Amino acid sequence: MSETARKAAGLAAPSGDANRWKALVFIALAQLMVVLDATIVNIALPAAQEDLGISDGNKQWVITAYALAFGGLLLFGGRVADLWGRKRTFVLGLAGFAAASALGGAATTGSLMFGARALQGVFGALLAPAALSLLAVMFTDAKERAKAFGIYGAIAGGGGAVGLILGGFLTEYLNWRWTFFVNVPFAVVAAAGAYFVIREPEGGRNRNPLDIPGVLLSTLGLVALVYGFTRAESDGWSDTVTVTMFVASVVLLLAFVLVEAKVKAPLLPLRVVTDRNRGGIYLSLGLAIIGMFGLFLFLTYYLQIVKGYSPVKTGFAFLPMVVGMITGSTQIGTRLMTRLPARLLMGPGFLVAGVGMLLLTQLEIDSSYPALLLPAMLLLGLGMGTAFMPAMSLATQGVQPRDAGVASAMVNTSQQVGGAIGTALLNTIASSATTSYVKDHIAGAAGKQQQLVGLQGMVHGYTAAIWVAVGILALASLIAFTFVNAGRPNMAAVTAGEGVEDEVPVPVVAH
Repeated sequence: MSETARKAAGLAAPSGDANRWKALVFIALAQLMVVLDATIVNIALPAAQEDLGISDGNKQWVITAYALAFGGLLLFGGRVADLWGRKRTFVLGLAGFAAASALGGAATTGSLMFGARALQGVFGALLAPAALSLLAVMFTDAKERAKAFGIYGAIAGGGGAVGLILGGFLTEYLNWRWTFFVNVPFAVVAAAGAYFVIREPEGGRNRNPLDIPGVLLSTLGLVALVYGFTRAESDGWSDTVTVTMFVASVVLLLAFVLVEAKVKAPLLPLRVVTDRNRGGIYLSLGLAIIGMFGLFLFLTYYLQIVKGYSPVKTGFAFLPMVVGMITGSTQIGTRLMTRLPARLLMGPGFLVAGVGMLLLTQLEIDSSYPALLLPAMLLLGLGMGTAFMPAMSLATQGVQPRDAGVASAMVNTSQQVGGAIGTALLNTIASSATTSYVKDHIAGAAGKQQQLVGLQGMVHGYTAAIWVAVGILALASLIAFTFVNAGRPNMAAVTAGEGVEDEVPVPVVAH
């Protein structure tokens, strides 16, 4: 593409904006804050519940209020970024997230905490798509894009485990409130840096009027879907409200698709998701996250309840996974992304992660951390890091600049919905297997023997669910191999929205 054409399309030259690497620092910092928040609050939840007098029945709302707002509004947030400008939306999202975090840290009642978490979700839904779409439009050279998305992918994959470490430290040595207050300096630094450093390429905005019916249908449909899975975890799959939520989500999301196919300026242009490569990426990423979320949950419980680890020690136990993700993303994925088609990184990556998960099916009460958990976590991290990096890049590569926000939002949506499904589905399987095991083995047990049977049942439940996660990762790998058929990016600038044909070995705009 010529420089004149590049400017006409509103895209920066690969060697243009000298500040783009500085901008990456602040974008990555903001992404780290959002990912940290997904797990850091879990560690603090027991202490916050006791301090604020939140009942066992209501404690789930500390997690659910965030998940509903974040998952339900992601598509809206992506569209707002395309309409208002990604930099403006990014800074607004950071400011709002910081304010909501401060409110959560200062909460004196459960209701105030729930409200603060919902607000965090609202501003997170603005922030996350804006961050990813900024990378998509600022880094257009194949090699540079690989490095940038390698860093972003490592943070997206490993930030959750870092959150467990940080959450353990803050809760154990300071106070649970600091798991909220810690977001404020993150957000202030990222917002200030973004304001002065980020130079969003001109043009490429989608200035069409907002698709209000699409906003309402997608938000209500996604909220119903996420809440349905959350409700299934606590009240069961046959619960009336659970079933009603699932039915409502299907009806609303089908209506959303019909509306998007007919309106002149859709919230989610169907060309974004009907592209074979992007569709395969959204689906395989969502499936991989289902397995990963279940793993975080089970290993946290296993290490703390079965092995008796402290919150801080539990957090450090996840470090090999973080190291594996960073290595897989920045060393393997980044180096090979410009040399191999994405499917030859994503497919094997999910398989390697599946092998790590397979090792964990051998979990027992007295399993050795160095002999079993350490290699399993390393393989999981390496596999996920290798797969996430090209997936994140390809999901936004080749889209028209005006669609970068909603394409980025779909990446986050697939992960958010995958997380909700994974937590509910795998936890239900584990609970059912535990109940069955205890029922079959508790007869004749007394005293400490009963406690031992309880722990054995818990571990049995975890391994039963982990077997399902192994199958899900194998399916994610199969989808990546089957659907993702884009060749490796050429070494020229890979520009969003460039009018290339299908036979050219770069990701393309859906026809």
